[in-house]
Amino acid sequence: MATTETSYRVVSLPQQGREGDDDRVFIRLRRDLDIGAFGAGASYQAKAGEDVIGEPDELEPGADGQEELYVVVQGGATFTVGGDEIDAPVGTVVFVHPGTKRKAVATSDGTIVLAVGGRRGKAYRLPPGAELFDFFEHYNAKDYEGALAACHEALKKFPGNALILYNVACMQSMLGRGKDALDTLRISVQAWPAFKENARADDDFASLREDPRFVELVG
Repeated sequence: MATTETSYRVVSLPQQGREGDDDRVFIRLRRDLDIGAFGAGASYQAKAGEDVIGEPDELEPGADGQEELYVVVQGGATFTVGGDEIDAPVGTVVFVHPGTKRKAVATSDGTIVLAVGGRRGKAYRLPPGAELFDFFEHYNAKDYEGALAACHEALKKFPGNALILYNVACMQSMLGRGKDALDTLRISVQAWPAFKENARADDDFASLREDPRFVELVG
């Protein structure tokens, strides 16, 4: 864990990874170290052959168009960036521009990849997905009113964001506000049509699954 010193803080990435509940653990360095100038995190993967970095392109609704730098600090990985495969043993640095798909699979047990990101020429801000941290805290506790309120707070910073609106629709559905959920979901999928597929399989919309308006909306 981070120290309580005000001038510096220290985190052990291997320790944080091993103490996680899953094989793949995201270590929230920005939050844990109270970093304000740039985004930073690390991904730990206990098992070789499994993803250590997912497949973002930094243009999806939860992202913020950041440039990202990846550093393999333990173990090894195979990166696939824009269709190119890159062997990345420990010490390898991979820089990726926004709009480029990227993914990394661990080639060793206990692999750790550090990620640092930010928008070129702009002050750092939390991306929309990270602004939903409080939402997930409430959602996991089944506090759907609190989760909805957290979404509305995030929308103040990212008005019209498709990801945030999608989760607003989910909470409206869970709270029995079917018409509101459909109206909000319609705006979300208009902005990001891929959310239609998410909605078709999302249990948050179970109460609406047989509604003809929902079927027409998500196909």
